[in-house]
Amino acid sequence: MSPTPTTPTLNALGREAAYQLAHVYKTRPQYGALTPRWLTHFLEFKGLETGLYRINRVVEGDAPLDALCSQDPAKVDIPLGFIPYATQPREIQLSSISTILNIDTRVADLYSAPYDQTAEQLDLAVESLRERQESQIINNEDYGLLANVADAQRVQPRTGAPTPDDLDELITKVWKEPAFFLAHPRAIAAFEREATRRGVPPVTVSRFGGTFITWRGIPLVPTDKLFVDGQKNPKAKTGKTNILLVRTGEAKRGVVGLYQEKLPGELSRGVAVRPRGIDDDGVASFLLTIYCSAAILADDALAVLEDVEVGEYYDYQ
Repeated sequence: MSPTPTTPTLNALGREAAYQLAHVYKTRPQYGALTPRWLTHFLEFKGLETGLYRINRVVEGDAPLDALCSQDPAKVDIPLGFIPYATQPREIQLSSISTILNIDTRVADLYSAPYDQTAEQLDLAVESLRERQESQIINNEDYGLLANVADAQRVQPRTGAPTPDDLDELITKVWKEPAFFLAHPRAIAAFEREATRRGVPPVTVSRFGGTFITWRGIPLVPTDKLFVDGQKNPKAKTGKTNILLVRTGEAKRGVVGLYQEKLPGELSRGVAVRPRGIDDDGVASFLLTIYCSAAILADDALAVLEDVEVGEYYDYQ
């Protein structure tokens, strides 16, 4: 039998020993569940002083006020009248999203270079709350967008998959300065397939540092908070979801995000961080709270394409 070959040994310092003297570049903590949260970029926000937002509306008919329109100087009977207001307008109260964060002060003291442990923990906690805020703006049963779409603003797809015709139908519902579509990434991919199959592939546009496809010049904004069959990341190839079309801004009688201004311990917009003290074991505790809500100022500021199928594929051979 021939002898078993041996691995040659280098007469030099090995990697394991050299590693002990090497500097290692470290990243900040990478939190895989975080998303770009494009909705909070595209949606206009209104800061409140008291946590209350009253939507005053005019009681409208075909025209809010009669007027005289005539070139005949003999017609001088100018209509009289006034514009009535709703006597019981809707009031929206800000909701709170809270969590308590614990930090071992000994760990923070000893292991805060190059990154401050307390600051990193607070940053990740705030990012987590921001994710929940975006989800609540869409899905909250009280003030969420899906729960407050008027019946007349609900559209069903023609074939199941989201087609250019379906998005055009949404535009007829929100035709006064629509700002953006909002959809799950799989719904956007399904629409791209349908548009490409019809020979009208969507063009792209750059907004807020991101690239988005558009339809009729309106960007399709992705979010995983518009669930597919109730899930952010569905595993099945098929599934149903919704696509929203939104007009935003108080001046346009659109959809407005709400937050509380000038909070004690304000870390960022609408986020309060309050120290709760240090216990006998040296654990520091912080209360983090986001105050948020949303308001739809007019019914035609929002429309939804319901029960969109995301699993339609085609053979292009």
